[in-house]
Amino acid sequence: MSEQAKLHQNSQTLSLSFESSLIQSCMRLADPDELVLDYTRAMMGFLLLNPAPRSVLMIGLGGGALHKYIHKHLPETDLTTVEINPGVIELRQDFCIPPDDERTRIVCADGAAFLAKPKHQFDIILVDGFNAAGLPDALCSPGFYRRVKAALAPQGLMVANVQADTAQTREIHKRVGRVFEGAMLSFESDEGGNDIVLAGQREGLVRCCQEFDVRWAALPSVHQATLAASSTRLQRALLKSRAFG
Repeated sequence: MSEQAKLHQNSQTLSLSFESSLIQSCMRLADPDELVLDYTRAMMGFLLLNPAPRSVLMIGLGGGALHKYIHKHLPETDLTTVEINPGVIELRQDFCIPPDDERTRIVCADGAAFLAKPKHQFDIILVDGFNAAGLPDALCSPGFYRRVKAALAPQGLMVANVQADTAQTREIHKRVGRVFEGAMLSFESDEGGNDIVLAGQREGLVRCCQEFDVRWAALPSVHQATLAASSTRLQRALLKSRAFG
């Protein structure tokens, strides 16, 4: 049974939640394409490793913040967003999510099942599939992360949003580390409550760490503004990651 999605609006924002009071997504009415929540901006940190991905798979739509950002600011990227709850997809107009086109689409499906038979490999896989109870087991099991890795292109990256500082999160770190052979890192969002886990190829993480300042300077200004608050945390996580041990 799909969870009931609830909207909350004030003079400045429109927010989405489920049965709990936890905000799943937030949109600024004056700027619908802005990434309001810090964890969404932090997830876009993959741009420092791959500034122009050919294909992105996102598991979990929510209010569509990341979907809209990629659609607007990465015009050459093919984007598939998978959302299990049809009630969430029905809110796409409320959250100003553009209609599907030749390069972007929203699919109503189970993200874990979708990954079991992907149509092709992806440069980036974003995992942000929370429900009212938190992160479903199906989206953080060892088997799920193995399917994620198999669905990634050779230099692909997974970026996952998980809850910060919980027993489940510590277990997730271990699972991701085993599947990706230690080539992973994590850092918390500024607002607290969220932990961003990034995993991929060891060589890619090493190069990003070594070339961080050059890569930062090469980013378009819109991405620099988006990542301004999280880039230092990402760089620090790269420096201390087990991937370089």
